Amino acid sequence: MSKDDRMARRRRLTERLAGLRERTRLLELELSEYTSGHFRVCIFGSARIKSDDAIYQLTEQIAEELGRRGIDVLTGGGPGLMEAANKGATEGRVASGSKSKSFGISIELGNFEPPNDHLDIKHHHKRFSSRLDDFMRLSNAVIITPGGIGTLLELYFSWQLLQVGHIPDRPIILVGREFWSGLIDWMRQKQAGAKLVSPGDFRWLHLVDYPNEVMEVIDEEFGRFKERLGAHGL
Repeated sequence: MSKDDRMARRRRLTERLAGLRERTRLLELELSEYTSGHFRVCIFGSARIKSDDAIYQLTEQIAEELGRRGIDVLTGGGPGLMEAANKGATEGRVASGSKSKSFGISIELGNFEPPNDHLDIKHHHKRFSSRLDDFMRLSNAVIITPGGIGTLLELYFSWQLLQVGHIPDRPIILVGREFWSGLIDWMRQKQAGAKLVSPGDFRWLHLVDYPNEVMEVIDEEFGRFKERLGAHGL
């Protein structure tokens, strides 16, 4: 490669880097409007579950209750339980006249699924790492509904950031005792039993089955959030 070619390549890389930085700056400006003064719940779950499934309907009911309370709902923006959550949040907002927003943070995958039809605000990521960071940055509580490997990644990512103190305390609500209890029991028996995790690491988890159980946890956390806002005069 000649000197001129190397210089041209360097210029292209420099321009591309500058473009990425500008895109990040604009995204930060856009998101800054939503990062203070808004209580937001992140709902994770499978993209594969259809609307006739009981867990889809349960997720929709939970999100509707959030929307009625004026709580923003944040998902991956895709089909399945993400769609159920965004749909429910929108229905709750319409029914109550609240100012709840329905967020979708999508990811670029080989089998790309278009965003669902129930989103007020959309953001797209090419990397799981930056996407997961946005989920945590924008949320005050996490709800985990049944799902596969991606949902487990989201559970453990949220949980570890709490464990190491990289994000403020927030509840992680696992919906479906039958679905999640085996995993948590195994962790308590095997991992905590071998002192690979601490008993206190489980304090953020709440295993529930019904919308009212979810909302008990959320209402308590929402109350603390409003108290903090009041203490800061917001």
